[in-house]
Amino acid sequence: MKLTGLIFRKLAFALLGLLIPVSPLLAQYCLDIEIEGLRNDNGKLMIQLFDGDQKVVRQDTGIIYDQHCSVIFSGLKPGRYAVRYYHDENANMTMEINFVGKPMEGYGFSNNVTGKFGPPPFEKWLFTLDSDKKIILKPTY
Repeated sequence: MKLTGLIFRKLAFALLGLLIPVSPLLAQYCLDIEIEGLRNDNGKLMIQLFDGDQKVVRQDTGIIYDQHCSVIFSGLKPGRYAVRYYHDENANMTMEINFVGKPMEGYGFSNNVTGKFGPPPFEKWLFTLDSDKKIILKPTY
């Protein structure tokens, strides 16, 4: 009986030792995105989360209250991510632009980066997610 218990304990510790190095790969984090300084509470906030390869991994709409919106993405693996969003003031699911192509509704990117003539380079949007994280963004109008 004692020998069987000892073998079982050694086997359990060996298996536990195999799982410990893998645990960071299984980690999942929450990303809390807050957008402040919206022009009004009309419409919704349209938001996309990209992975480091520029693939959309999640998208959502956020409800605006007091010119502020919060969206939480959970269950994210560690890695590099980027965010793009716009304030769909008239709730038509389309970003309004003027005759020269300039956005007429608020928009923005992670790291609060801006571009001169079009969106900033994707590399500037990227941030690392290696724990639960909260980012605060401010739109451009």
